[in-house]
Amino acid sequence: MLNRKLRRPIVGLAACMLVGTGLAASPASAAPAGDPSFAPSALSQKLDAQFGVNAAGSYIDDAGKVVVNVTDAATARSVKAAGATPRFVTRTGAQLAAADNALKSSLKTPGTAFAVDPISNQVVVEVDSTVTGAALAAVEATVAKLGDNARIQKAPGEITTRISGGDAIYAGGGRCSLGFNVRSGSTYYFLTAGHCTNIGATWTNGSTTLGTRAGSSFPGNDYGIVRYTNTSITKTGGVGTSVDITGAGTPAVNATVTRRGSTTGTRSGRVTALNSTVNYAEGSVSGLIRTTVCAEPGDSGGSLYSGSTAHGLTSGGSGNCSSGGVTYFQPVTEALSVYGVQVF
Repeated sequence: MLNRKLRRPIVGLAACMLVGTGLAASPASAAPAGDPSFAPSALSQKLDAQFGVNAAGSYIDDAGKVVVNVTDAATARSVKAAGATPRFVTRTGAQLAAADNALKSSLKTPGTAFAVDPISNQVVVEVDSTVTGAALAAVEATVAKLGDNARIQKAPGEITTRISGGDAIYAGGGRCSLGFNVRSGSTYYFLTAGHCTNIGATWTNGSTTLGTRAGSSFPGNDYGIVRYTNTSITKTGGVGTSVDITGAGTPAVNATVTRRGSTTGTRSGRVTALNSTVNYAEGSVSGLIRTTVCAEPGDSGGSLYSGSTAHGLTSGGSGNCSSGGVTYFQPVTEALSVYGVQVF
């Protein structure tokens, strides 16, 4: 939701972060060289792709090592040879993928979200405070059909899109945040949430025009891009004044990540799932990163990152920064690939 006088308790989460990318197609998911903090996540992502459903997901343990869930000895040996720790679990990757796909087809109730949780070896379905009565009973019946492959847990507050934060940007009477500055050759753009770019074409910093919307995707995805038309604006390739972003990639489950927003500032937490599906009131969005990083109204569109690596754009969530909550992020690598831009 947009920050239009905050008509709902949790609304648009935009975080205005400036991080570079260029509109020249490039390997957006490549881990930046010289960023050791991203190494375990890069290995986790590589092994997930390598083993597919032969494994049941991976995560980073508290010692910083990559753990891969397996159900057979042969895969366990391959995981160990690849430099990770195998962990025997009950449910296979194929079982969890089937459960996740079944929910994508059958669960569309606003206020729900779900993703494979490799740590519990189940699909976790979150239900917020708006899902009650007959609607809740229907969700419970849907999840029950999956047996112990899935479980329900309560989400704090209301799951909704949020907007504004970091370096604030404005359009259509709403406020969001700039996610990352990007570029294609000598042409500069910035990325933010798609539910932000949907609200208006011309974007300002409150007093000066920044640029014009060049693309927007929401729901389904949650990313948008604005082309700078004001040549006097200084574009920096970092988050805030102290973090230099040099690449983009996908974090591993349980990796520590940081978000910045104008409402709640800089906050950190851990990744709890990848490829999450969230059923917002405005429609469903898939492929999101789920984290424990808190956020509040005014943080939408902002940057998610670790070290010098860009990870995502703030999409939505539930809860707040006083009692805690859950926040979802659009992977930035997808937006970089779609628009053919890169961080700088």
